Amino acid sequence: MLRFFQALMPREEKFFALFDRHARVLVEGALALRDLLEGGTGVPEACRRIVAHENDADAIAREVLIRVRRSFITPFDRSDIVDLIGLLDDAIDQMQKTAKAITLFQVHEFQPHMRQMGDIILRSAELTVEAVGLLGAMRENVGRINAITEEITRLEEHADELNDAGIRSLFLAHRGGNVMDFIVGNEIYDHLEKVVDRFEDVANRLSGIVIEQV
Repeated sequence: MLRFFQALMPREEKFFALFDRHARVLVEGALALRDLLEGGTGVPEACRRIVAHENDADAIAREVLIRVRRSFITPFDRSDIVDLIGLLDDAIDQMQKTAKAITLFQVHEFQPHMRQMGDIILRSAELTVEAVGLLGAMRENVGRINAITEEITRLEEHADELNDAGIRSLFLAHRGGNVMDFIVGNEIYDHLEKVVDRFEDVANRLSGIVIEQV
């Protein structure tokens, strides 16, 4: 009888697989965002890709939440599972908001600092995939997970510097010209900075989970 009930219970590993799937969607979204920031005629298609990836990520997040409610055994605290998938989803949501703003303002040219922030977003997503992939063997990978989260924090700090430099460049370029161009550019920088911030939030949550579980 005990084996029968154990067979009915979802395997703990399924949560790790779902985290991994979601994180890989973040990489796809980050690739689309980086392509978007190259500008030109490819901007609309890149925006469409980001929206599609955001929809995929939402579906994965919903599956995690359903499994949290239905599972008798979870790999770690339920609130940590909910927090982590929520923060992962916030990152792709913010990419979608960035694409929406770019579509709304019909922007097709982007500053070098914006493209560099796009590179940081992609790197942060790649690091997130690696860190999430190590959760299933957390105790054996504490050192690497901590190193990844520290690197994401350093990337966030570099993104802040790029954001400041980019806004300064915008101001110098438009202080005697088109104020709307400055406002729109500043809005895009704000969205890009928030994307990086969301990855730092994920890194902080991962660090918290490691501290609690190891």
